[in-house]
Amino acid sequence: MKLKTCVIFLFIILMASCIVQREVLYIHEPDFSIYESMNVFDAGNIIETKNGAGSSRMPAWLAAYIAGGIEEVEKLDSYNGKYVFIAVNESGVFNILEKWTENFTVLYDFSLLAASRIEKRMILSSSLYPDDEYGMFFETFVKNAYNAEYPGVVKEDASWVRTIKYDYAEPRTVYMFFILISIDKTVMQNIVRNIMTRTAASVTMTNAQRNSINRLRQNIFEGF
Repeated sequence: MKLKTCVIFLFIILMASCIVQREVLYIHEPDFSIYESMNVFDAGNIIETKNGAGSSRMPAWLAAYIAGGIEEVEKLDSYNGKYVFIAVNESGVFNILEKWTENFTVLYDFSLLAASRIEKRMILSSSLYPDDEYGMFFETFVKNAYNAEYPGVVKEDASWVRTIKYDYAEPRTVYMFFILISIDKTVMQNIVRNIMTRTAASVTMTNAQRNSINRLRQNIFEGF
């Protein structure tokens, strides 16, 4: 009887330990849209660009993006005071990507990029699962961001490269197309704040979730 009681007691301790570890050691792996992504590859593998052979022919913004992502592009003087978004697509068929680029419009397509970045920012700022941290605010905020309008968004440029990629068993040659979009930081921040206000007013939340959302209001643009 004592042995049985001891086993049950140890089981309870083990389960409690697992629950604590889940909260303390949890590191969320974001399931972002791949619509805007840093497809890391070696610039030395670029065979051709829109402007000719060799990676040196790329526009400055694309060279910066390949070297270090969005943050490096936003450091360029040309985009001072702006948020930069880059839509990325790849295929072995040039005409498919060319058509994608032609049909891309900021009116209908930018909101996906915006919602994806907002989702990423919320996930990285949460200490628990975002659904637990923010409650229904999390899902509703992302949906509202996707359905919002973003006046002032500009489709700045588009470019492409043909490169060798080694992410499969055999190397493959693909075209990668990039669309550069920008929006004034002040304009974007006002839009996001308005979406947050509308979302907070439309959902029910616990006191803990409300506190987390208030903290998010204060720091959402840090690293945005």
